Amino acid sequence: MTVRAVVKGVGHYLPERVVENSYFEKLLDTSDEWIRSRSGIERRHFAATDETTSKMATFAARAALDDAGLQPDDLDAIILATSTADFTFPSAATMVQAQLGMTGGFAFDIQAVCAGFVYALANANALILSGQAKRVLVIGAETFSSIMDWTDRSTCVLFGDGAGALVLEAQQGQGTTDDTGILATDLNSDGRYRDLLYVDGGVSTKSTGHLRMQGNQVFRHAVEKLASTAHTSLAKLGLGADDIDWIVPHQANIRIIQGTARKLGIGMDKVVVTVQDHGNTSAASIPLALSVARARGQIKSGDLIVTEAIGGGLAWGSVVLRW
Repeated sequence: MTVRAVVKGVGHYLPERVVENSYFEKLLDTSDEWIRSRSGIERRHFAATDETTSKMATFAARAALDDAGLQPDDLDAIILATSTADFTFPSAATMVQAQLGMTGGFAFDIQAVCAGFVYALANANALILSGQAKRVLVIGAETFSSIMDWTDRSTCVLFGDGAGALVLEAQQGQGTTDDTGILATDLNSDGRYRDLLYVDGGVSTKSTGHLRMQGNQVFRHAVEKLASTAHTSLAKLGLGADDIDWIVPHQANIRIIQGTARKLGIGMDKVVVTVQDHGNTSAASIPLALSVARARGQIKSGDLIVTEAIGGGLAWGSVVLRW
């Protein structure tokens, strides 16, 4: 018998404020057509002033717990992937722990930017396989609207805010690819590419900073590295593109999503796409897409799913799981 980290519940939260592309036409030299043609984004959600990352994460966490039929004290751990935590410290995860009323276990943040949720899933899987936790709440939550340069049309139109969450539970499997749960993971980073996507400020530099991106270079690396990491995770299982039911990619840009699918030899009819409604929500994008896809009836029990993401660092990775 083999221990597997199985998805027991999923949920998400989006701020009430919806910002259509037309909003930016009043601020910048841009248009709805320009934004759609280059990114596929039509709208995104922006958090209210008092709508912090930890609050959004807590809403998504409660939805996932309700879906799983569990209470906060049924959890052993919370892992929150974010680059936009409420404070320098304590971690946003411990704030979610308190807001949920969870009195035991442990909580911590992971920061790998847009790849954060994939990193969080891999770490949650490791905790479960090692026996350190039986149930882990994995959250991706971001308030990227707080780090935008509103004069830079190449970046500020791309990002949005939100949160998504999964509950993982240890269950026994047979040790085959037919098992439910996380089957394989692959994580990578290369700090030589720091200048392609970063925020030009931070605590030690004594400034808040704004997001900066070399879009063309990020696109080139994204398609190559996302396809490569997906192939690596599948190869660990002796599986290929034909075995995939759904790709649930990081929702950064429709052209990156399409390019990666082509490189993997997967039709877009097997790709979950939500970028048009949410924009790029960084570490929140994959759990948001998983929750929305399950609600749509796209993802069903037994489906083989590949998630993959790339973010600043550069950091990238993938997870193969059976729903």
